[in-house]
Amino acid sequence: MSTDTDTTDPIRIAFMCVQNAGRSQMSTAFAERERRRRGLEQRIEILTGGTDPADAVHDEVVRVMDEVGLDLSERKPREITVEELNSCDYVATMGCSTLDVGDVDDGVDVRDWALTDPDGKELEDVREIRDEIERTVAALFDDIESSA
Repeated sequence: MSTDTDTTDPIRIAFMCVQNAGRSQMSTAFAERERRRRGLEQRIEILTGGTDPADAVHDEVVRVMDEVGLDLSERKPREITVEELNSCDYVATMGCSTLDVGDVDDGVDVRDWALTDPDGKELEDVREIRDEIERTVAALFDDIESSA
């Protein structure tokens, strides 16, 4: 008989946009770091994807994330399905989503972060977007912990 009394399902978070090559990838990397820092590896699952994925993460995104010690060079944009989104507790869209919120179940907390697209922007602008994402991800984790 198991002595583990924690039978609670993990909290699932999805970060999505159209290309899954910029904002959602940065959000995912910061969420993975935040999950590790807070010791929530067993409690939080993280998904990412796009509705029309690009071939690769944007070069400027890889560069500015490397500046803060997060390597996105091997990440591959992927498609995310409505079924995956419906399996989540939280879905963060980046302000660019083609997601029809009506497609997602009522029990999913959908948040549109309305972030500027970093694709093709100057590095200083991408750094500002990165820093905003870092703060927003930390605030999401604060919300999750306070409601748990």
